[in-house]
Amino acid sequence: MQRPDTNTFEKFKDRKLSEIPFESFLANFKARMNNALKNLADVNKMALSRGMPPPVIREILSASPLSVGIPARYGGRGGGIDENLALLSEAAYESLSLSLTLGINTALFLQPVARYAREEVKAPVFSRFLNAEAMGGLMITEPGFGSDALNMQSSYTCRKDKYHLQGTKHWAGLTGLADFWLLTARERGSNDDLRRDIDFFICDAKMPGQQIVVEELYENLGLYQIPYGRNRIDVELPALQRLVPETTGVKMMLDLLHRSRMQFPGMGLGFIRRMLDEAAGHAARRKIGRKTLSQYDQVQHRLSKMQASYTICSAMCASSSTTAGIENDLSAEGFQANSIKSVVTDLMQEAAQSATQLFGAQAYRLDNIAGRGIVDSRPFQIFEGSNDILYAQISEGLVKMMKKAGESNLYRFLKSFSLTARAAEMLKGPLSFRLKADLPQRKLVELGQVLGRIVSSEMVIGIGEKGFRKDLVDNALAVLSQEITALIGSFGHENSIRLVEDYQYGSSWRDLK
Repeated sequence: MQRPDTNTFEKFKDRKLSEIPFESFLANFKARMNNALKNLADVNKMALSRGMPPPVIREILSASPLSVGIPARYGGRGGGIDENLALLSEAAYESLSLSLTLGINTALFLQPVARYAREEVKAPVFSRFLNAEAMGGLMITEPGFGSDALNMQSSYTCRKDKYHLQGTKHWAGLTGLADFWLLTARERGSNDDLRRDIDFFICDAKMPGQQIVVEELYENLGLYQIPYGRNRIDVELPALQRLVPETTGVKMMLDLLHRSRMQFPGMGLGFIRRMLDEAAGHAARRKIGRKTLSQYDQVQHRLSKMQASYTICSAMCASSSTTAGIENDLSAEGFQANSIKSVVTDLMQEAAQSATQLFGAQAYRLDNIAGRGIVDSRPFQIFEGSNDILYAQISEGLVKMMKKAGESNLYRFLKSFSLTARAAEMLKGPLSFRLKADLPQRKLVELGQVLGRIVSSEMVIGIGEKGFRKDLVDNALAVLSQEITALIGSFGHENSIRLVEDYQYGSSWRDLK
């Protein structure tokens, strides 16, 4: 598809954002992003310093990229997930930090507000994003309560027409920078106990009584442009700023997180495409003896796996674009969302590792994108659910579904499951075994890795049927099949080894005679 000239955007400057063709809107965003990252600042040098220069932020936000997360009736482009995925991908190709910044705003603030906020609140909030270059984020994680979010200690009490929130939050992206926050807390009862359910509140950090105190800014490893830190919460919020769940606050949180996880492929696609382009270009130029690096078989193996990851991420984007809209309740879609998030973030890290290996010593310069990509992509395997935990949850969900269906054969169940049916048929041999219901945690993680890649194969088959380039589809399925077979082999190997206590006693090689 031919890209439109960026000048064509000028023809639509007097139209509503929702009326501008997306390709023209995206071309304008890319032009402003490139100007910001290459003319207003050196993207490589900027990647080594903390924060993002205000002129860079202003230039990027002047293209109204966050309008893709705002419904058209409030002046936005409509909140389409497909547009957000495409925007995140283009941003990630240039800067993973920038893409994550946009993703935090759209998936973790604007989309939840569009779905759950009261009507009286939406218009003024969205107006600030469209007209005053505002940004927003989400605070869930607390010191001592990371993955154990349901036991968070931040609390609130109701005082007439206001809610008083108190607590400590940390590792919220855009700490000290965002204008708006979604804050999570549990209601404190009359007996000073905390209720089980979780509530969400919009906090306008620019308003009196709603300021959040940044107690510490962290020296985070990688993603330097995004500030993280520890925040003290002691705010009073109008009752209208409490989000309204359809059922419970926990289900609202699951819907929010699952939708966000389904949009990780947007960031993953752009990042992996950049790693692939950089690595393939270097391999074609670099000569070892009389051959270029790309002529070596092991190099081709690495490049082909990176290219397969590009195809897999493309398939995930296509899938999320049709299922992750804010009109859909995703609270029960953990199997799909967790599969997407865990696999795509594994692929991101693998792509950065391979690019670094191919660049060799050059990758260990701080201004080289390959080595920097390792530390920038690594947190993606941890935040919004550690991959080890998500893989275990995928398996636990499968075991429950198999029990309910009265099925113990893994292949037979997956063949009848909509997220895996066609892919399971391709892997009938390796998958035809009886699955135990009482698996240890380490086996749940290994099985989850298998299942995530089977779900990925199903999505690749899906885009192949819709006309995606066949040779890329075939290569991706071959790579996935190889990985699944290897993982099943590991899953079948019994392993119960544990940490040896006091291991230094009797283990010094110098004592050996």
